Amino acid sequence: MRKPSTAGQASGAEEPPDTGVGTPAAGDRHRLTALQGLAALSLDAMASVAYGPESIVLVLAAAGAYGMGFTLPVTLAIAALLAVLVASYRQVIAAFPDGGGSYAVAKRHLGRRTSLVAAASLILDYVLNVAVSVTAGVAALTSAFPELYGERVWICLGILVLVTAVNLRGVVESAKAFLVPTAVFVGSILAMVVVGLFRDGPVSTASAAGHASALGEGATTVGALLLLKAFAAGCSALTGVEAVANAVPSFRAPAARRAQRTEVALGALLGVMLIGLSILIGRFHLQPVEGVTVLAQLADASFGHNLAFYVVQFATMVLLALAANTSFGGLPVLMSLLARDNHLPHVFALKADRQVHRHGVVWLALVSGLLLVFSGGDTNTLVPLFAIGVFIGFTICQVGMVLHWYGERPRGWQAKAALNGFGALLTGVSAVVVTATKFTEGAWLIVVALPLLVLGFEKVHRAYTEIGERLELGRVPQAPQRSRSVVVVPVSGLSRLTCQALTAARSLGDEVLAVTVIHPAPEDRQIADALRRDWELWKPGVELIEVSSETRSLGRPLSAYVRKLAQTHPDAQVTVLIPETEPAHLWQRLLQNQRGSVVAHAVRRDTDAVICRLRFRITADAR
Repeated sequence: MRKPSTAGQASGAEEPPDTGVGTPAAGDRHRLTALQGLAALSLDAMASVAYGPESIVLVLAAAGAYGMGFTLPVTLAIAALLAVLVASYRQVIAAFPDGGGSYAVAKRHLGRRTSLVAAASLILDYVLNVAVSVTAGVAALTSAFPELYGERVWICLGILVLVTAVNLRGVVESAKAFLVPTAVFVGSILAMVVVGLFRDGPVSTASAAGHASALGEGATTVGALLLLKAFAAGCSALTGVEAVANAVPSFRAPAARRAQRTEVALGALLGVMLIGLSILIGRFHLQPVEGVTVLAQLADASFGHNLAFYVVQFATMVLLALAANTSFGGLPVLMSLLARDNHLPHVFALKADRQVHRHGVVWLALVSGLLLVFSGGDTNTLVPLFAIGVFIGFTICQVGMVLHWYGERPRGWQAKAALNGFGALLTGVSAVVVTATKFTEGAWLIVVALPLLVLGFEKVHRAYTEIGERLELGRVPQAPQRSRSVVVVPVSGLSRLTCQALTAARSLGDEVLAVTVIHPAPEDRQIADALRRDWELWKPGVELIEVSSETRSLGRPLSAYVRKLAQTHPDAQVTVLIPETEPAHLWQRLLQNQRGSVVAHAVRRDTDAVICRLRFRITADAR
């Protein structure tokens, strides 16, 4: 007999299989095409061209004009690593079509603990990507409109709310909303590169005029350490490359093929833009200056200080702010896989009607919002923490894929394993260099946070394991048996609600007991005497039991009686049926005394009785 699945119980109804042929499965309209995948999952990588080349230039500028000459070689090295990563993640998509990226690879080939390290690193990077992207976009806005600088935190939170709201409507809706900004940005960057290649010199330097140069003086040599640091800084442009592989289930059938196309298109566009911008940096002999981005100087040099210049700046600002969408597309899928493996609460595996993991989206928004508040909306506070986690994930994924090919050994597996092995070497070195160069700037927080997250995953897993053992999940239970049932109904007076509650109780149990809590105060004694007289006149056929409470409490006396009843009736199933009214209007709930909630909490805390809450709806036209 097939073993029941605990994940299936958590994730709700099963989805139809992705056959890749024939009529699209139900719900495919809420999934991505390859083009929509670029807009939904690639904004992080696309927007990185705004700060990737600049990161390289700022490091090399310490060696003066001679060091700037190494901008293109360093960029070509990063582009080579990008090509390796794209080729590798195409293989990951084919081998692991259920998504999860490095987490799924590591879980199968490197063990559970290593897979949790990969998952933790990706989660940290996704959260940081949201905060960094939003703050960078707002920084571009406040640079153009300095009077908004004091309100940057509120603007950041407003953009975060906007992106979250769009993603709660579904990944396809977010792709449609962000498709035009993505196209404008990519088109403007490519146009700038093409136009710049036909220029003999910069058309304008107006944007850099009056700003102090950040170029070092007197250096005539460039050491290996500086080149490694520049390479590590520029590798921030590679964040987001893994997002497509993490979110393969978000694509329409055939999902794996569409995801592979998206991955290749992302790599091609990103590589062309990075190399093109680096060529222009050398062609125009650009010097980094304080207060003006490298991309702004390149737009000025290629187009001139005109409308096209402002289009590039505006498109960059919008895409930087919206690059957070990559995390909203990839992280909820990853969290759903962790939930199905019992490493996160099962609620993260649930989907809304629009095929969106709503709880993952909301959790990501809340944590990112806290980061934005604590950082004060400052990009420089967050950037040192960025890109470390993703390179750890890159390295784990590459090593896992080497073991995958060695174990599967399909045709041509040696070449594929060699490609992943080379990629593991490159990304491993990059991870070490990035962590070492940024450690004192705040990267130590990531080093501390990673093991804490892994320990959290382990604790959740142990809790689910203990629950599964107690529930005997995975085993065939014994046949159900009928036991004698005793139903306890708390009452405080006679009403239509009392009648409905006793009627329901008599249909549920073999024995029904009405219980009322009395207090020794004179005014309370009068109420109790009146209830007893009315009960004797009513004669409902149910015994009324009085429980005394010296402290005027309600929950504890009732739970104590239920606990004693369970002890005197060890073979009976004790049920507490709590009658409650449900007003016609939401605001009227404020008028209720919440007695039902108090009783339910006390009984749940102190006893093993079954709790049944009977709601009596009061309609607007009720008399």
